[in-house]
Amino acid sequence: MRIILGALVALVLSLVAALGAVAPAGAGSGSGFPLPLPTSPAGDPPGANDWSCRPTEQRPTPVILVHGTIGDRKNLLEGLSAAIKAAGFCVYSLDYGNRGTGDMVRSARQLAAFTSRVLRSTGAEKVSMVGHSQGGLLPRYYIKFLGGARVVDDLVGVAPSNHGTALVPFGGAGLAGGFGILCRACTQQAAGSAFLTKLNRGDETPGSVSYTQITTRYDEVVVPHTSGYLAAGPRTVNLTIQDKCPLDPAEHLLIPLSRTTIALTLDALIRPGPARAGLAVAC
Repeated sequence: MRIILGALVALVLSLVAALGAVAPAGAGSGSGFPLPLPTSPAGDPPGANDWSCRPTEQRPTPVILVHGTIGDRKNLLEGLSAAIKAAGFCVYSLDYGNRGTGDMVRSARQLAAFTSRVLRSTGAEKVSMVGHSQGGLLPRYYIKFLGGARVVDDLVGVAPSNHGTALVPFGGAGLAGGFGILCRACTQQAAGSAFLTKLNRGDETPGSVSYTQITTRYDEVVVPHTSGYLAAGPRTVNLTIQDKCPLDPAEHLLIPLSRTTIALTLDALIRPGPARAGLAVAC
């Protein structure tokens, strides 16, 4: 299964790179793919976006799910959404950036606006965020540069692209130009990009936010998987699911659905601080 999914990802990246070579000059600059892409045709993930939900004393912090590149607010997030809702939280999920292909600064502003809506609707003082891939990285821009440090309690990054990827189509010579036309966010997630250099300069974990990074050794998109780790800090933990469950086969696409991931995410959300490095997980 991991080999098949890896081949599928490689095929998609190759097709996008090839299309970039024939895309009109200047098309999609900033907005990502030059045509509007359909968002969440299957609707919301289980339990999410109930705007009548009110936080409780036990669960005062709403949780916002943030999808990855070429993702949407539902797919791959169903297990996380259902589990977080079952734990008593109000859960929300958004579509952004033309399926996450657009400029990440613009997408971070969309995330900021959505967060403000959640805070107004629920009356909560803070939110927590759980993001997959680009969705684990994007909130960090919001936290560091757009005022999010005041309102984010926990950030859980699931296979986050915090220090980018060395995967060739994202930043390889001869591909970055055409690829960037169709997926500006992809080239921004290339290791060494200007976006990542700015974001990671200085304190990688600002504010009083608790940061939990969850990675998989089988990641075929964020390469190497340890680029998802953040610099050590008082409220920071870096975890790899195979250190908890050695036989967990989840790679980049399946890691949000992993029971190991869900258990670590809930631990981060329910208790003060990040997930516990020593947490025992039922494999």
